[in-house]
Amino acid sequence: MGDRDSNVKLLGSCLSPFASRVRIALHLKSVSHEFIEENLLEPKSELLLRSNPVYKKIPVLIHGANPICESLIILQYIDEVWPHAPSILPSDADGRAESKFWAFYVDDKLVPALIAVLIGESDVTKKAAVATLEEGVVLLEGALRKLSKGKAFFGGDNIGFLDIVLGPISVLIGLSEKFTGVELLTEAETPSLLRWTHDLSSHAAVKGHLPEPEKFAEFAVKLRPILRARFAHK
Repeated sequence: MGDRDSNVKLLGSCLSPFASRVRIALHLKSVSHEFIEENLLEPKSELLLRSNPVYKKIPVLIHGANPICESLIILQYIDEVWPHAPSILPSDADGRAESKFWAFYVDDKLVPALIAVLIGESDVTKKAAVATLEEGVVLLEGALRKLSKGKAFFGGDNIGFLDIVLGPISVLIGLSEKFTGVELLTEAETPSLLRWTHDLSSHAAVKGHLPEPEKFAEFAVKLRPILRARFAHK
């Protein structure tokens, strides 16, 4: 590992599911790093604006003098720069492609639906978002059964790329049930995914690095006006 482990910083927030992804990956790889908390309810820090001038958001991994932005890209970077076991991405091209496909699905479909549940001002908007989430978790149930090959995780015996991507988002899925009263993960429809959430939360690399549901719920209420202003044009 050597110099590759020196001067690694992560700009993030304990309440950010996207920063949680990176924290899990770094702990999985046992990469020493400095975690720099960014207060999401205050003006962005100069370090963040300088490190991510395009999107101006967390997470940002700073390795030496090089900032790497966007959580999915950061996860792949970590796996390439610190290639020692355990691997994050599957070793075969087909497995990598499928894991990335479902990761993009999570961010493209489920995350916007979760935001809509949080900021939606009309019942129609929330109902459409819940329908997207209901369809999404069923699709992910099928993906888990296929990719895990009967093991506990999407990555098989150990957590991998899709586990790390979906894990923090699953916390928000659980919270959306409280916001809407609709149970999304059930023994009848998504038994494998339901067990997966329990197994993942107790994994050594994950424990303590997921957003705390109660604190995130309080934070979400404060964040709602900011998100509504940001997404008002969409």
